[in-house]
Amino acid sequence: MSLKLDITSKPIVLVVDDTPDNLSLMSGLLKDLYKVKVAINGEKALSIVRGAEQPDLILLDIMMPGLSGYDVCKILKDDPATRDIPVIFLTAMTGTDDEKKGLELGAVDFITKPVNPPIVMARVATQLQVKAAADFLKDQNAYLEAEVTRRGRELAAIQDVTILAMASLAETRDNDTGNHIRRTQHYLKLLAEHLKTHDRFRLFLDERTINLLFKSAPLHDIGKVGIPDRILLKPGRFEPHEMEIMKTHCALGRDAIQHAEDQLGLEVEFLKYAKEIAFGHQEKWDGSGYPQGLAGDAIPISARLMAVADVYDALISRRVYKEGMPHARAVSIIAEGRGSHFDPDVVDAFLILADQFHAVALRYADSDDELAHKAATLKVITG
Repeated sequence: MSLKLDITSKPIVLVVDDTPDNLSLMSGLLKDLYKVKVAINGEKALSIVRGAEQPDLILLDIMMPGLSGYDVCKILKDDPATRDIPVIFLTAMTGTDDEKKGLELGAVDFITKPVNPPIVMARVATQLQVKAAADFLKDQNAYLEAEVTRRGRELAAIQDVTILAMASLAETRDNDTGNHIRRTQHYLKLLAEHLKTHDRFRLFLDERTINLLFKSAPLHDIGKVGIPDRILLKPGRFEPHEMEIMKTHCALGRDAIQHAEDQLGLEVEFLKYAKEIAFGHQEKWDGSGYPQGLAGDAIPISARLMAVADVYDALISRRVYKEGMPHARAVSIIAEGRGSHFDPDVVDAFLILADQFHAVALRYADSDDELAHKAATLKVITG
């Protein structure tokens, strides 16, 4: 790859020297190829560098009153805004230790006086080419980082839309109302955020995991897509054999997610929690739930959180066949299930957060039009 300086805009070279004759000499030498700025001391040099038009390279004398060239170089290299400007020391000091010190401070070259014009021009041109290459790579890296970030956001958005579309498909076949997905997502997040410092949960509930739980929560009832309409849309109580079929939605959901993951040919992190939630959110703390009859800590934390979120929302929500329960009564029922249906510590968190749960329920309440549409759909399907 060949990099050339932009001929439409001359690079800016700042010459810093306390001797006017030296400034005049260097200006005359450089002015045909570069835009030259001059400073009679270190303080003036720093003022120019921090101005609106930053130099592309600095030729810097060492021995100056006030701030020495070493002082100026150190200040420039300590400042992120100026550290990438190449500095060439231009000095009558010829000692090896002097050159070593200058290079250790971050200078890119060391030219001794009296100057040899062709040497000065060649070294200035070389360092400006190096800087042009570095600036090019920096711009490319910045572009690539921005593009990766943009595409990452786009991929995340596609994931979210796909998840919500899949979950909404399940909702359209169920007589649950449409905003159940959003409500349970936010309930689960409230519980997780509250419990993330709890001794029993803090090793699991970090911010990344909480975000993954929030993303995967809408898939908790995806298995209902596989339940026959005659059972899923039945307005009354299930017969025992119907209930057994209904219970299979947990395994159907987990297996559907696993199948999708298998088709991708790789493990997707948030789908791990989606499978846990889909398969385990009907388990009960005392072991009386389904599909496995797990008890206590054998139930995944993700499923324990969703159990409280899902039951609360089922209790307070209107359905085409029932009215929603008052918030206070739903809270009382969840409390009664502490240690039997639900993890005691999750219930304790719920009781503290009850008002926030109610606020979420109100924020994402289903409209009368949505409920009427569900009723009409159910009537058509069931005859």
